Formats: sequence, structure tokens, C-alpha cells
Amino acid sequence: MEIRKFREAAGLTMTELAGKLGVSVPTVSRWESGEDSPASPRLPLLADALGCSIDQLYGRGSPPAAR
Repeated sequence: MEIRKFREAAGLTMTELAGKLGVSVPTVSRWESGEDSPASPRLPLLADALGCSIDQLYGRGSPPAAR
């Protein structure tokens, strides 16, 4: 998944993203490192928070636009 790329493009810190999703910063870190993946019910919320589609999170579709 390309969570870090989209998070940085959205101008969010790990702390900000974690707060938007109601998870811990270590959880976001594990997602970004590929050590763990978000649960499927959380994917729409994650995509919305990052301003992208679920397909884009998986590397399918166009890259994020700079904000």
C-alpha cells in the first residue's frame, strides 16, 4: 500500500492521520512499513482522509495531486 506517499501528499503527519482514523501512531507506522495492513472496514475512511481512492492506495490509478 502507498499510505505514506498519500499521507505526505495530503500534508498530514502520522499523528494527524492517526487522530482522523481513531488509531495509534504506531498503527499508522506499521501500515506504512507494510508490517500490517488496515482492516477492510477502515479503508474507505483512510482513503477519504488521504484524499484518494482505495484503488490508489493499492497502486492502481493516478498519483496524488500536490496540495
